[in-house]
Amino acid sequence: MSLENPQRYTVTAALIYANGPIHIGHLAGCYLPADIYVRYLRATGKDVAFISGTDEHGVPITIRAKKEGLTPQQVVDKYYGQIKQAFADFGISFDIYSRTSSPIHHQTSQAFFTTLYDKGDFDEEVTEQYYDEVANQFLADRYIVGTCPVCGNPGAYGDQCERCGTALSPLELIDPHSTLSGSKPVLRQTRNWNLPLDRMQPAIENFVNGHPEWKTNVLGQCQSWLKEGLRPRAMTRDLDWGVSVPLPDAEGKVLYVWFDAPIGYISMTKEWAAQQGRDWELYWRDDHSKLVHFIGKDNIVFHCIIFPAMLMAEGSFILPDNVPANEFMNLEGDKISTSRNWAVWLHEYLDELPGKQDVLRYVLAANAPETKDSEFTWKDFQTRNNAELVGIFGNFVNRAVVLTQKFCDNRVPVRGDLTDYDRSVLDELAQFPDRIGQSIEQYRFREALGHLIDLARLGNKYLAETEPWKVIKTDPARVHTILNLALQIAANLAIVSEPFLPFTARKLCDQLRIQDRLDWQNAGRADLLVAGHELGQSELLFAKIEDEEINKQIQKLQNAKRMNELETKTVPPLRDEITYDDFAKMDIRIGTITEAERVPKSDKLLKLKVDDGMGGRQILSGIAKHFSPEEIIGKQVTFLANLAPRKMMGFESQGMILMAEDRDGKLALIAPGDVVWNGGTVS
Repeated sequence: MSLENPQRYTVTAALIYANGPIHIGHLAGCYLPADIYVRYLRATGKDVAFISGTDEHGVPITIRAKKEGLTPQQVVDKYYGQIKQAFADFGISFDIYSRTSSPIHHQTSQAFFTTLYDKGDFDEEVTEQYYDEVANQFLADRYIVGTCPVCGNPGAYGDQCERCGTALSPLELIDPHSTLSGSKPVLRQTRNWNLPLDRMQPAIENFVNGHPEWKTNVLGQCQSWLKEGLRPRAMTRDLDWGVSVPLPDAEGKVLYVWFDAPIGYISMTKEWAAQQGRDWELYWRDDHSKLVHFIGKDNIVFHCIIFPAMLMAEGSFILPDNVPANEFMNLEGDKISTSRNWAVWLHEYLDELPGKQDVLRYVLAANAPETKDSEFTWKDFQTRNNAELVGIFGNFVNRAVVLTQKFCDNRVPVRGDLTDYDRSVLDELAQFPDRIGQSIEQYRFREALGHLIDLARLGNKYLAETEPWKVIKTDPARVHTILNLALQIAANLAIVSEPFLPFTARKLCDQLRIQDRLDWQNAGRADLLVAGHELGQSELLFAKIEDEEINKQIQKLQNAKRMNELETKTVPPLRDEITYDDFAKMDIRIGTITEAERVPKSDKLLKLKVDDGMGGRQILSGIAKHFSPEEIIGKQVTFLANLAPRKMMGFESQGMILMAEDRDGKLALIAPGDVVWNGGTVS
């Protein structure tokens, strides 16, 4: 069961591979929810260690290194710096963002392995493993690709099919081949150390079943694995990049990346604690500490089964209290793909839309894939900014501050007698902090954000119904009361918006001249700003986003898609050789299109009337996706005149229009516009 009233929190966000930049799918999957959760905990006065970093071992690193012509160390150095800076600029408030290539991590993970080895928790096993005779090395699971035996995906990896999610072993793949050389691998004997998950299954089942409060998607995936039956998993690999296995007879072997990576949470906590003069063991070995892992759904099995099994075997660490994994976020109707460059990259977003960190935070939180896959579109991004952040949140704060400047000399006015409506608004205000906080504590961040914007709606509704700009003419004292209450709502927004919109909360505090940080315990009160308190300079919290800015981002995605299609486009092989006599049989002529219309029930065909100098002819051409009927009338075209007539969609085609395709896949006429047909053939 979940730990009640913990003394401290250890919150981790997934260690991402240092083989590429951060995109919005990563943010929505785990990093933004984790940051919202941690910022809320800090605001409530909790002792929190927020831990994350880069995973710098494993096959994805070596694959990227090979692709970029760099060493693995050069790759991780390059991307670690970029990722860390992007997170900082976006306001992800890690206590430490470190890396698994650090000496303290190697020492910690090797010591962990040694403890399990000395206790006899590993089974040493000699097995046959795939070996690439061309590359002269054993192949890790991700270096082997083949057809999935479950769904038929031809690009399944040796450890998992990413199409159907089935966990695999390389030996289960159909027609496997090496990603290093493309050759068919052979089996050779090798020795590794397995964690006997099969024998540990009863303990793991008790652990998982003891957390009925976990999200259904998390429990569902765990139960699927347990129902299938856990199998021993090797905790070592035959590779030359990673944490060396700390045994005298294990040369050329490293720790399995999913053994050493989660231990990174521990080693990074050690590193942070040493820097801060704290005791790291309190965050990992004290039963009053709550461990929460924020991850994406592709990491559920590792954080809910394998890492807990490792912690159980070691025996001195606390187990995860919750693993609130999110599903995936898609982009503009397609899955985010780093290989296809179909992504919104964080470092590019920050550069191209400066000062709009909170807009992206808001949109990603509002569309968070908490229970099912969700979708990011630039139009929704624009709509939410303009309608909700500008139109509701920003509009309310701006009205409250500007009216105070105009009617109250920019100072918090004295509150007079309250009406029943005033009291009902204050009663509702008092409920929002608990409402928002409970949603956050239950990992329902979309719901919490909805409550936040509802508080801004409450402020807007209050001003709209009390109409201080009208009442000022007859009852200035009443206006003072209205604006006092409006400013109290604004001050509350500064507190409860901070976990979601930290940059906006800071701006709002500056406008209200709130010097000291207001903790969550202060939220809900109607006396946060005292009468006579002078406000700061007013400024708009959010700016409207115009179509031009959005269209630029959409076009950028389309350009990336087109470039990827070009890069992956395969040139068809040459057809069988022909002789000149074969070619000479073709009668190629130039004619002018005099009529053009779409063929009913076809999205590809145009029906053309072509002046060929011999009374004209009808030709059907599959160019409707490239040209409209109107734009092609009057154009000269090259056509094959002696092609045998053919029925198409109920119409007879008496020839074939000849066109050329450019490098972007766009069709172009190959008859020059100034050629006048003279009854001859093209030569």
